[in-house]
Amino acid sequence: MEVSGLTKNFGQFHALKGISFEVQPGEVFGYIGPNGAGKSTTIRTLLGILKPTAGTAQIFGQDAWRDAVAIHRRLAYVPGDVYLWPNLTGGEMIDLLLKLGGQKHSAETDELIERFELDPSKKSRTYSKGNRQKVALIAAFSSQPELLILDEPTSGLDPLNEATFQAVLGEFKANGGSTLLSSHILSEVERLADRIAILRDGQIIETGTLAEMRHLTATTVTVKTIQPLPDLSKVAGVTGLQASGHHAAFQVSGDALAQVTALLAQAQPESLTAEPPTLEDLFLHYYREKPVNAHD
Repeated sequence: MEVSGLTKNFGQFHALKGISFEVQPGEVFGYIGPNGAGKSTTIRTLLGILKPTAGTAQIFGQDAWRDAVAIHRRLAYVPGDVYLWPNLTGGEMIDLLLKLGGQKHSAETDELIERFELDPSKKSRTYSKGNRQKVALIAAFSSQPELLILDEPTSGLDPLNEATFQAVLGEFKANGGSTLLSSHILSEVERLADRIAILRDGQIIETGTLAEMRHLTATTVTVKTIQPLPDLSKVAGVTGLQASGHHAAFQVSGDALAQVTALLAQAQPESLTAEPPTLEDLFLHYYREKPVNAHD
């Protein structure tokens, strides 16, 4: 998948402002942002539901708008809110979804039904939200897609089934499948994504691996030393310092971490913990800078 300069306007409202990114084979690409940032507009454009105002979106080398039918034969999409025909059973619904994609019920389908602990004999109208998600996920994974587009795919799943989803997605990735994963569960994106794009006001404001992005915010350090602590208050990049005797806790920016580590080594640390910023920390780092327009 390759998106270049993608722009989408709704009248005077600019939902997407020239975004660009790529999703490589065998990669899980995390696509995050709050409500109104443009995630849903991006996904609808990739699915050929919306025509872009400018720019291009290519999937398998084909245009997402003009070649949507051909592209859909090779991808699977799971939304965050799955609606099913109420009088069909879960098993019938899975078979229908597979048939719509030109696929058939297989041994892999049965295995996924078992792994997600779905009762396929029940009518869809009796299913909880989590069970409706399971139906869509089972159909998507067993359709043998080359690309998965997942928009809040684990919404409503319990922790055990979230773990099952993560395991199945890992197997899909290991087999060379590509995934665009949009989720508000930042710990899930942090665990699964190879690269991450952060979207704000219709623009991608940062793209990279989590390791590459961690230099943008602070690491939390707690330390106890044998020798007296050095004076860290004058070190540029150290914030929130709380020191007492041989104990200290503080935050340090990535560019100052080496200097601080060298100073602490001179004091002979007895114990030291350093917690790198999480994806949630990075997310909040960006969104504290500027309020987000509440449209999507």
